[in-house]
Amino acid sequence: MSSSNFVDYVKVCCRSGKGGQGSRHFHRDRTTAKGGPDGGDGGRGGHIILKGNKQIWTLLSLKYRKHIIAPAGDPGRATLCTGKFGKDEILDVPLGTVARDFETGEFLFEITEDGEEKILLKGGKGGLGNNHFKSSTNQTPMYAQPGEPGKEEWKVLELKTLADVGLVGFPNAGKSTLLSVVSAAKPEIANYPFTTLVPNLGIVAYRNHQSFVMADIPGIIEGAAEGKGLGLRFLRHIERNSTLLFMVPADSDDILKEYKILLKELKKYNPELLDKDRILAISKSDMLDQELKNEISKEIPKNLPFIFISSVAQQGLTELKDLIWKKLNQ
Repeated sequence: MSSSNFVDYVKVCCRSGKGGQGSRHFHRDRTTAKGGPDGGDGGRGGHIILKGNKQIWTLLSLKYRKHIIAPAGDPGRATLCTGKFGKDEILDVPLGTVARDFETGEFLFEITEDGEEKILLKGGKGGLGNNHFKSSTNQTPMYAQPGEPGKEEWKVLELKTLADVGLVGFPNAGKSTLLSVVSAAKPEIANYPFTTLVPNLGIVAYRNHQSFVMADIPGIIEGAAEGKGLGLRFLRHIERNSTLLFMVPADSDDILKEYKILLKELKKYNPELLDKDRILAISKSDMLDQELKNEISKEIPKNLPFIFISSVAQQGLTELKDLIWKKLNQ
């Protein structure tokens, strides 16, 4: 997917529909000159609704649509007829979309299932017709309620990638290469930092026709939690992954130090990320002999599952899938 087409954050002005006016009508026909009140209620104003669509991967369709306006409800009519509801404005969004209030930052809801619908902004209620206000002392009420006004609010929509496993590492750690080897995904791969500018998803086939989803997240650098590099923009995509696969290349100056820097950035961004299952994959391991592997293994904490892999040489990939599957199904 082109980076210019990957949109994971939009701010939109939403205006829901005004409720219709209640009717002030009295029953009249050939045999009734002065009948009682029969004014119907006004129709509800249109809601603005988000709907999950698994065929959509970004918020691109809303990038240039800054104002979302739902129509008003129709006024009530005679013979207790309720006015037509304003048409709801339904916005298709990718799974993993989070809605927030722009002014307060308050979390509103998230869309996680295909076809799931949630109201982003409610339309105004229709006004009651004069039939509701008749009484023993006022049998000809001349009053009917006006419809409630619609609301106008700014909302923020954020996309958080839905995947089972998130790849975490510095630029050039080999994340995209791994994804391209274990799945059908074709991320851009090159030997320079920040080749990956957008998250890439791949479905990894496992034994007995089973599978899991792996996400290649753009590379993290020290200071990412403060916005350096690609910064906060992509750290949120890691929040949805149940397991984090840390990737450190075998030619790193200090493998454990690099792992701890990555961990530190995740903690600064959101301490809850440290509660997720973690696996350390030492990539490009085809350049290591067994003696070096033994030395590196001694330095890695005993409670951290790790594995030596090489995507290019196809080494350790089956064992890696087994380890991931075990973590996902604990």
